[in-house]
Amino acid sequence: MQAVIESFPYIISGMGVTLGLVGLALALGLMVGIPMAVGQVYGGKWTGKFIAFYVWIFRGLPNLVLLFLFYFGIFPLMGLNVSAFFIGALALGLRSAAYQTEIFRGAILSLGEGQMLAARSLGMSKNQAILNIMLPQALRIALPGWSNEYPILLTDSSVCYAIGVMEIMTRGNQMVTRTYQPMPIYFACALIFILMNYGGLSLFRAVEKRVHVPGFGSSDQS
Repeated sequence: MQAVIESFPYIISGMGVTLGLVGLALALGLMVGIPMAVGQVYGGKWTGKFIAFYVWIFRGLPNLVLLFLFYFGIFPLMGLNVSAFFIGALALGLRSAAYQTEIFRGAILSLGEGQMLAARSLGMSKNQAILNIMLPQALRIALPGWSNEYPILLTDSSVCYAIGVMEIMTRGNQMVTRTYQPMPIYFACALIFILMNYGGLSLFRAVEKRVHVPGFGSSDQS
């Protein structure tokens, strides 16, 4: 039991790697998802079809398959020596971008066409109206749905153990092979994930309350 207790600091030290994976994946999904959502709503026919195809592909592939495609296939074929951590964040981020695209697209569509028409009638260009009128509102409306990507990515990050990323589960598995005490170690891993999930969602909920748009969501009805 002493060996198990001594292994906990080593497992906890994987929190930084896990949070790094989640943070980079969220950021990548955001940077890719917003332009693609705008392209789906306001782009041309072929732009919309290309984005819809991307969303269909990345939502249809399991995370583990994406990890293996990048780690054992795409990057080696390109002759690039890329770290497992980078590949893990890239695979998680590109898949999250497909989901974030749909989240932001729904938020933009919820605004209706009236505000775009009003902005254009005031002399704004289409791009100016999107950047200054539509997106600021859509991003605030999308925040509750977008924040759900955090717990999804947090749990999905555990599959990165398959390519050797030194996150929580990888460290936990290493300690299991050393101590032969799987139950307490995996219980500790589960507790760490639960605490990280609770802490992150609490932060997002606080942000949601600050940027809430009156007239949208259930908080106006309470």
